[in-house]
Amino acid sequence: MSQPGLRTRTAVLIVLTVIFNSSGNLCLSIGMKHVSRVQDWSLARLAMLGRITAASGIVWVGVGLLALFFISYLLLLSWADYSYVLPASAAGYAIVPLLGYTFGGERVSPLRWSGVLLISAGVMMVGRTPVRTSTVG
Repeated sequence: MSQPGLRTRTAVLIVLTVIFNSSGNLCLSIGMKHVSRVQDWSLARLAMLGRITAASGIVWVGVGLLALFFISYLLLLSWADYSYVLPASAAGYAIVPLLGYTFGGERVSPLRWSGVLLISAGVMMVGRTPVRTSTVG
């Protein structure tokens, strides 16, 4: 496949990968905060929390989204360089604080936002490089 077609296909799947990963982890975070804070590490308490977690719909939505993330990530790695996919998919690190702030009620410090800007700059730099440089596969 030509580099422009490969670049488009890869960009679309990276966007989906970032969305699945970020939203899946957000669902897990929200779900686990509704389950309970783990403070008692006794086997009986952990078993009870496990049952409550297994009954949580939002946790299962998160698990499903993370399964989609994993499938899309495997697809990406089948045709694109790992050294491209991993940094490009780091765009999720820029989305996570935004989701946490907007939907998770988290406070994001200016230092964290500075880190997000730094990561975003790195993602943009990697995005300008070829998707595939190896001849393997």
